[in-house]
Amino acid sequence: MTRASEVWITGIGIVSSLGEGLDAHWEALNARRINVDETRFAPYIVHPLAPVSFDAQIPKKGDQRQMETWQRVGVYAAGLALDSAGVKGNQEILSRMDMIVAAGGGERDITVDLAILNADAKGNSAPGFLNEKLMNDLRPTLFLAQLSNLLAGNIAIVHGVCGTSRTFMGEEAASIDAARIALARIENGESDIALVGAAHNGERSELLLIYEFGDFNLKGKYVPVWARDKEHDGFALGSGGAFLVLESREHAEARGAKPYARLRKVVSDFAQRKQPGAITKTLEALWAKLGAGDKGSLITGATGVEPVTSEEKAFLQGHPGFAVRSTGTAFGHMLETQFPLGIALAALSISRGALFPPNDPTGFEVEKAGPPDQIVVEGAGHWQGEGLALVEAVK
Repeated sequence: MTRASEVWITGIGIVSSLGEGLDAHWEALNARRINVDETRFAPYIVHPLAPVSFDAQIPKKGDQRQMETWQRVGVYAAGLALDSAGVKGNQEILSRMDMIVAAGGGERDITVDLAILNADAKGNSAPGFLNEKLMNDLRPTLFLAQLSNLLAGNIAIVHGVCGTSRTFMGEEAASIDAARIALARIENGESDIALVGAAHNGERSELLLIYEFGDFNLKGKYVPVWARDKEHDGFALGSGGAFLVLESREHAEARGAKPYARLRKVVSDFAQRKQPGAITKTLEALWAKLGAGDKGSLITGATGVEPVTSEEKAFLQGHPGFAVRSTGTAFGHMLETQFPLGIALAALSISRGALFPPNDPTGFEVEKAGPPDQIVVEGAGHWQGEGLALVEAVK
């Protein structure tokens, strides 16, 4: 039986409310910086994208114009990851680099939506009115831009990543499976190198409206994830992108690439959430498959939504040997992006020889001394989907 290839994380690209690039994020996390906006979409809270010059990774204005914001963010973060891995512009590698993207739906044209609704409310929507508006008021690329797999398409156009391409939908669960399948393909020799990640634009009125229907939004005043409770729960949407370059050890060594860390394992499942305690039980079952030991560090994408977060916290309390960090406190919740962000921060922490400090007034997160050699990444979706990843130092 052929031994599975070791999978290295050789590239990391992050852009978020805290800035862009690894140095900016490491500095912000260590300074316990948080960037939130409580007024622009009041009573809803968002973590807005930090100022970014998209020209740096998307030089053609025409390419930028035909993308929605979340796609520009994703293409930008993907470019940072390729730069980080040292493969940007290397056509020989890019032409066979595989790509697995987790993506949501496209953005609405709010101005057109409001015009249609207002006309209908005033009785001005004659027969054929809707078709006329759709044909005349929407830019020609809007319908194409709504397609989730256009993020991967734009990464291929702008950066030349032209191996196999897969796009998964399904909010948080999509990115967990994207990482799991990319890992399995490289381990099994089906792929040498892959680009994996997601992007999210949380500054969208229609998205806030959709999540308000499910009572998922954090409202009124911002509080860190672990300080939220049943009376003041929910997520604060965040904007950002996180991409990883995963590659077999043999492929990386052959081109002289240095790893940030090793992605050892990814496991996922769907709890039957109608049963109380189902999330805790499912995470425990996944933990048994992970092989993480009984102490270390853990980065979670906890949403702040109840009862999900309470059940997730119960699972975490069952593993007191692990120092916990929540990405939702500093970054907000970025749905598909949250899990690759956790893997990226785990790899970054291992490469920097330290876990970033806690940012939690409740005391649930504790200091962690010494360089981490293993970090667990955990995710429990606000609606469905659970997963764990094991990131290790390369020996």
